[in-house]
Amino acid sequence: MKSFRVIDSHTAGEPTRTIVQGAPDELGGFGSDAQPSDASARLSVKERLELMRGKYDHYRRALVNEPRGSDVMVGALLVPPQDPTKLAGVIYFNNVGYLGMCGHGTIGVVETLRYLGRMKPGRQILETCVGQVQVQLHDDHRVTVENVPSYRAIKRMPISVDGLPELHADIAWGGNWFCLIECPDPKWLDGTAADLVELSQRILAVVRETNPEVDHVELFGPPKSQGCDSRSFVLCPGGAYDRSPCGTGTSAKLACLAADKKLTPATVWRQESYIGSSFEAEFRWHDEPHGVIAPSITSRAFVNADVQVLCHEEDPFAWGISTKS
Repeated sequence: MKSFRVIDSHTAGEPTRTIVQGAPDELGGFGSDAQPSDASARLSVKERLELMRGKYDHYRRALVNEPRGSDVMVGALLVPPQDPTKLAGVIYFNNVGYLGMCGHGTIGVVETLRYLGRMKPGRQILETCVGQVQVQLHDDHRVTVENVPSYRAIKRMPISVDGLPELHADIAWGGNWFCLIECPDPKWLDGTAADLVELSQRILAVVRETNPEVDHVELFGPPKSQGCDSRSFVLCPGGAYDRSPCGTGTSAKLACLAADKKLTPATVWRQESYIGSSFEAEFRWHDEPHGVIAPSITSRAFVNADVQVLCHEEDPFAWGISTKS
């Protein structure tokens, strides 16, 4: 019987399951008693992700898919950093595969490390497969993540979806690739989650005909909560919607706002989620002539479970139920 220790948390409603013990020694699990080999210690997070994808993907399926997980669950595997002066490396994954970066997940990881006594208030660096992110744990347990450089690649791309008015999409990078659309009718975001998932999937199918790298859709409308600047609905790659305002999606949004001169550096933007939670966000210029920003996201996560996961050798679904191999 194989066992893992995982810490579950949620950030603004969106869950993160962080593996802290029991990962394969070859991946050099951050919480493992075994020391990684010299060869493993030299691996980057991106190289570890490819190793996990190719050889240990059943660990992903076991921890975030049914019967233990769900489509909305995001997993995080802590691994030793390639640079020993950094805090840790992190591999993010979900029900259908792997993520470049995850904003809410990073906040959940920091809260997990605080819960484990491995991080105190202050600044640290985490390594991800798309670059380094600076994280700051505040005294009140809020976390600020300075995300990877973000930018808009395409402005107001016209798209035609059957049964809908012509839409215009911004294509932007915030650690993942997003299609961002301002809803032509503010009442769109008052629809059910199931209807918005179906709508977003139809939009994504059209966008991916010319931009196959895009795997998230972000719909925007007026906020409901006082003090917020915008409300969003975010479709994630596995077909679930983000309960939080989405950290990488908010980063992509800031990149579009900055490019359009609708937001200035160090000005706080409060992004509301579909369920009413919110992130505080701001940016500084990383490369202003090329429209590249360094976005920062602030929120708080809460640990809600410290669990030993068991995989019984006689259980036919020990390594998860998945329609994708």
